[in-house]
Amino acid sequence: MNPLAVIPAAGSSSRMRGRDKLLEKVDGMPLLRRQAGIAIESGCEVVVAIPKGNVARREAIGGLAVTMIEVEDAAEGLGATLRAATLHFMQFAPDRAMLILLPDVPGITASDIRSAIERFEAGGGDTPTRATDAEGRPGTPLIVPPRLLPQFAKLTGDEGGRAVLKDETINFVLLQGDRATRDLDTPEDWKAWRKKYGAPT
Repeated sequence: MNPLAVIPAAGSSSRMRGRDKLLEKVDGMPLLRRQAGIAIESGCEVVVAIPKGNVARREAIGGLAVTMIEVEDAAEGLGATLRAATLHFMQFAPDRAMLILLPDVPGITASDIRSAIERFEAGGGDTPTRATDAEGRPGTPLIVPPRLLPQFAKLTGDEGGRAVLKDETINFVLLQGDRATRDLDTPEDWKAWRKKYGAPT
């Protein structure tokens, strides 16, 4: 059975100087909708975590077959978002692995997600599995086995799952180019990416 996928989309886009990076257009749609769509296409059930009261992000994924959760303490950082998502998973599917797909990495494809799932399953389904770029830098997606969910449910701050995973053996799956790691946090990042890949503004 495929992992449950979570897209932690409760960040503030603070470096975008008034714009919301998750609403920037990629493939003709808001990035957040694009990411949720490829997660669905990969065969996963999808949970999208957004800031409490963020109407624009809610509308961006309207009509998609996803579960939406609102994170009241999103300002605390990524840890709070992953904590909220994990608590949701543990309530409804405690025996399923959790696949974390960052929302601001526009190069990831459904095929990339499936490659990570296949690597996770080939490793027995109990070892954290993470995609890397062509140079071996770890990125997204990350698959967390069920045994680690209680620790993810206690995350705080903005560290993500780094502290939980530091003593774990990680299975890595190599993705082409910089698809696993190329995130776009600033208007300059977006301009450079669009210029490189010919994406419309």
